[in-house]
Amino acid sequence: MSARPAAVFPPRKIKYLSAPAAVSMTDGYFELASLDHFWVRRRFEVFQRMAGELVANAKELLDVGCGQGMLQRQMEQAYDREVAGFDLNENGLKHNLSESGSVYCYDLFQRDAQFEHRFDLVFLWDVLEHISDEDSFLGALLFHLSKGGHVVINVPAGEWAFSGYDTAAGHVRRYSDCNLFPVLGRNGLQVLKWTYWGLPLSPVLLVRKIMLSSSGNQQQNYCSGFGVRSGLVNRVMGIVSKLEVIPQKIAGTSLMAVLEVGDQ
Repeated sequence: MSARPAAVFPPRKIKYLSAPAAVSMTDGYFELASLDHFWVRRRFEVFQRMAGELVANAKELLDVGCGQGMLQRQMEQAYDREVAGFDLNENGLKHNLSESGSVYCYDLFQRDAQFEHRFDLVFLWDVLEHISDEDSFLGALLFHLSKGGHVVINVPAGEWAFSGYDTAAGHVRRYSDCNLFPVLGRNGLQVLKWTYWGLPLSPVLLVRKIMLSSSGNQQQNYCSGFGVRSGLVNRVMGIVSKLEVIPQKIAGTSLMAVLEVGDQ
């Protein structure tokens, strides 16, 4: 019996509400990241532990900065839920992996009336660190959040770890609870619960910073910092990344928090 050919899904249709625009990140992420990447899988596991229960009660879900749709696809696989995706990076949108959620080329600052207070659960994963004006961006984000809705934010942690990798990735900063929570608070977002994660990976960040300190090649910096050289390395890193209790407030390579709009 001949093997059945693998299913081929047509490219996702992009709904253009804004013109595509350059964003402060490297397209190298789209080349290196995958659903099987240990970091992508660990990030989703942390979400499930911290806020997975929010999915069932949310009517409409949104991924801000969805790129190639890895979070959207993970939500489809784990919860059978559609997640709308916003991004301005056309390259990422053209390679979007999701199969059901709508994909928009859309600028949050446009504040399209159809999206006003529409989404009950908004994901802001590894986006805020790319934004120079955090306050304006969060103000635009809240326009799209429903009354009583929640935001799950993930950002890179460890200010000490800022390196050539971050510059290549388009990061403006890395965060700690001390410099993230004041930004959220002054924009009306209350932290319900939070955790650092990736603590077992901290030595890797230190080595990465030392190794990249003398390199001026940004693409090489990014590939060296995020890529995994083999399936074996990916599996080992996946095992190592789980050697921590979640939630934990000690330290980590990332910080995830569950937010709601506070009393105004």
